Amino acid sequence: MENFNKYNLKDKIFCDLFAGTGIVGYTIKNIVGKVISNDFEYYSYIILKNIIELKENINFEFPNLENFEGFITKEYATFRKYFSKENSLKIDWFRNYIFNTKEDKIRNYLLFCLLESADKVANTASVYGAFLKALKKTAEKNIEIKNIDFTPSINNNEVFNENALSLIEKIKGDILYLDPPYNHRQYGANYHLLNTIIINEDFKPKGITGLNDYKKSDFCSKVKAKEALDHIIKSANFEHIFLSYNNEGIIEEKYLLDILGKYGKVSIEKKEYKRFDSKKDDSKKEEKDKNLIVNEYLYILNKNT
Repeated sequence: MENFNKYNLKDKIFCDLFAGTGIVGYTIKNIVGKVISNDFEYYSYIILKNIIELKENINFEFPNLENFEGFITKEYATFRKYFSKENSLKIDWFRNYIFNTKEDKIRNYLLFCLLESADKVANTASVYGAFLKALKKTAEKNIEIKNIDFTPSINNNEVFNENALSLIEKIKGDILYLDPPYNHRQYGANYHLLNTIIINEDFKPKGITGLNDYKKSDFCSKVKAKEALDHIIKSANFEHIFLSYNNEGIIEEKYLLDILGKYGKVSIEKKEYKRFDSKKDDSKKEEKDKNLIVNEYLYILNKNT
């Protein structure tokens, strides 16, 4: 946020092209003139539709959750233990309730509430690339679906669920923030179940983890990532571009500077973060701590007009 404060943000159009759960746009949305928020993943889109677009809090009177054996129970709570049987039955019932809701704004809000609640009782270590063999304590708790309190928007913000490579050709503004995937791990595989829960579609889950077909990002491909970034920078109709990337990314720093430098003046800010380490072995601590350091770079481009 401090990196944007040097600009007069009041009437600026700010775009978060890889928004994820939307924390950047949410933080800045009532300071700028307008936020354009986008993400490739549908579960992110549903979150953004609420915290970025909604101009009022919705206080919904939730029905009592009942049991219904549907797709989630059959595929993700039996031999795939992503949820307890008790919670999956309620998730299935509430999914059915939501998909029969007519009004788009209310349906999107209820999907948001379901996402938040289901994630709290998921039987995973963190991401949804795998489930745990035995139910952990939080997964044994009864799911509770309730209203989510967040700050409403005061502006007419826009939310998209598109490939960034195509959307960048159709939008324009003042400040573009880029936080693309930087390694080979596809978000669609790591968070597939969040999409599955909120999409009204039955399919044949693949493999042990129960994958559906998922969208793949060019930014997770060493072959395609540089070309994808160049396309976005070249196509961007924005004066100021901020790119967040780290030293472990697919695109090496020299290539990042080459790409950005073609289109204007570049400066760099660096922060160090310590990677989470679950191992308790303190031998060779100094060397180990050094290997845990991740450098996060913010590339700032003032684009030629």
